[in-house]
Amino acid sequence: MFNRIKIILEMIKFPHTVFALPFAFTGAMLAAGGIPALDKVFWITLAMVGARSGAMGMNRLLDADIDARNPRTKTRAIPAGLLTKAQVGIFSAASFALLVYAAYRLNPLCLKLSPVAIFVVTFYSLTKRFTWTAHLVLGLSLAIAPIGAWIAIRGTIDMPVLVLGGAVLTWVSGFDILYALQDMDFDKQEGLHSIPRYLGVSGSLWVSRLLHALTIIGLLYIYIPLGLNFVYLIGVAAATCMILYEHILIRGGDLRKLDAAFFNMNGYISVTIFVFTAASVLI
Repeated sequence: MFNRIKIILEMIKFPHTVFALPFAFTGAMLAAGGIPALDKVFWITLAMVGARSGAMGMNRLLDADIDARNPRTKTRAIPAGLLTKAQVGIFSAASFALLVYAAYRLNPLCLKLSPVAIFVVTFYSLTKRFTWTAHLVLGLSLAIAPIGAWIAIRGTIDMPVLVLGGAVLTWVSGFDILYALQDMDFDKQEGLHSIPRYLGVSGSLWVSRLLHALTIIGLLYIYIPLGLNFVYLIGVAAATCMILYEHILIRGGDLRKLDAAFFNMNGYISVTIFVFTAASVLI
């Protein structure tokens, strides 16, 4: 049983929850204007874990046949025979059930919007089959994190958190384009759609830079309407430096340091924004 749990956690890349969860907590703190009630934090966390786990499970399930043909992904749990499609399907359904129950415990609007969240995070796995905007749909899937947490606290949808969600969307889309560079040839071979397939390395790097510039603009925009202070700006400056370093690591299309650029830097960025936003709100 413990070995099976280990395989499942590896399948859904559980440590990568660090990409989205800090932004959910950021949205919650901004909505509350301080530390949210602990019961809210608890149910927001469970909703995030359920949403992301279900999404990753569905991604592995729907892409199992494609993963089996891709040398980079053929060792994933389903193609390698470590888990069956039925097992992954049950896991995803249970994860989404956790999301819906957590939404129910938060407030009526969260519950009403939970099917929308499930649709978006599941739909992403299909988009690469027919549109190059798959990167943007993935960004939207993670943009739900701060927006959903804001709704969980306030029960409303307001412009500042939509801008924050937009910043998360462009941030995730930008680094997903970089990550997709390693599958550029495979995408062409399989007829899958991605920005690297159509624009190549140089064009993809420029699109990623543009999206990340929009991320920084979005983060700066919410400074005034949410009444944040200089501490928040320090956090944005630090995140900007990390985004620049990320692009320096892979300048010219050098993918040897892609793991450092993708996993390390983006984890640091999300945590940095949360820590400095929390400090600004508390001050």
